[in-house]
Amino acid sequence: MPQSVSPHSFSTDVPNRLDRLPWSRFHWLVVIALGITWVLDGLEVTLVGSLAGAIRESPHLRLTETQVGLTASAYLLGAVGGALLFGWLADRLGRKRLFTLTVLVYLLATIATAFSWDFWSFALFRFLTGAGIGGEYSAVNSAIQELIPARKRGTVDLAVNGTFWGGAAIGAASSLVLLDPAIIDPELGWRLAFGVGGALSISVLFLRRWIPESPRWLMTHGRRAEAEESVRGIEAWVAAEKGPLPTSQGSPITIDPRTHTTLGEVAATMIRQYPRRTVLGLVLMACQAFCYNAVFFTYALVLTRFYGIEAAHIGWYMLPFALGNLMGPLMLGHFFDSIGRRVMITGTYAIAGLLMACTGFAFAQGWLSAWEQTLAWTVIFFFASSAASAAYLTVGESFPLEMRAMGIALFYAFGTLAGGVAGPALFGWLIEGGQRTDIMWGYLLGAALMLIAAGTEWKLGFAAERRPLEEVARPLSQSGG
Repeated sequence: MPQSVSPHSFSTDVPNRLDRLPWSRFHWLVVIALGITWVLDGLEVTLVGSLAGAIRESPHLRLTETQVGLTASAYLLGAVGGALLFGWLADRLGRKRLFTLTVLVYLLATIATAFSWDFWSFALFRFLTGAGIGGEYSAVNSAIQELIPARKRGTVDLAVNGTFWGGAAIGAASSLVLLDPAIIDPELGWRLAFGVGGALSISVLFLRRWIPESPRWLMTHGRRAEAEESVRGIEAWVAAEKGPLPTSQGSPITIDPRTHTTLGEVAATMIRQYPRRTVLGLVLMACQAFCYNAVFFTYALVLTRFYGIEAAHIGWYMLPFALGNLMGPLMLGHFFDSIGRRVMITGTYAIAGLLMACTGFAFAQGWLSAWEQTLAWTVIFFFASSAASAAYLTVGESFPLEMRAMGIALFYAFGTLAGGVAGPALFGWLIEGGQRTDIMWGYLLGAALMLIAAGTEWKLGFAAERRPLEEVARPLSQSGG
């Protein structure tokens, strides 16, 4: 059993006070300073895909195609390992310490990537970059959900997760400039590209200095005075802008503080207390990850192999694809708070699955040009992006506060491994075969998985919209009725 920080339980209204706050500049700071994580991840993934040719042809690195693929795997493994390690630490040491540490790891690693001198150094720095990004997912997602008022949690979480594609658009646009021999030497261009992420993360470090520790985390760890001080500081910040604050609603909760939650307790809570939510999280994360990674990581191959698009022009086709992904969560996010999670998650997964099946058939028949194919994916992933972002929202809301970061990390790791390995590998093999019909079956598999996820959400989904986190999943440290 975990050790208690204090032998005495106490009553607190910290969650109610946070949830009753009107939207303010403080909340915008949280969104911008913490949400930049997904921009950086989208930037990294897109840059490496766009820069693959230049990196392979680098006279200093001299990477083979196999080695280029291995460096992508190194990033993936780093992201999984970083999510698990830093997620575990975030639940023990706090959100603020970890979202500072993880962005620092990312900053140093991505800049170091620009100075790689051979395959092994490049792979190592990509691994460390992935570790920083993976750690960001767990520490930052939990902090955002704990600081944003319940009535806005779905809207904000979807929008923040969707900004991955803002980073993808930046990466695609950057590659068009940095890989143009008429503008810059490609050997220098691909190295400078990694500096884009480093420059962004320096500003992030400065902004995060102003983000307080999660009062909810302080509360459950028995640091009552610090939690009260943190909430009062936030309230003063908001009141200075918005005037007198509304009265908090709901009853206080009683906390039996603890220092940490063991991995055994995490497993028991997922398997025994919330088995339906565990199954739901696994299905949503794995299905969206397979479809996303299968299409996104191989789309450049489809364009070059079947449509004759030159590698240097791939960025023009990635831009609308990325923008469609970005606009989906931004435009649909508020419906997840108004209409509700279950209806919207089911609908976005189902629509994306049906449209993917139709597009796969049209591709096999040769009915689509390169731009029509891109338009089809843009529409499909307008809905799929909202579905994928909602998967992260779901796993964050599903479990008690004391294990939120670790829970997010576990599902992120599972989804990343399932989709990041199986999807691209299968589609790469199908594309190599050169038969449109074979690739159609791959698209139909992806469509079927999205429809399975939609059915699972309809069957196992639960109402979390506009409800306090402590009501959706009772804290392990909460005592009383």
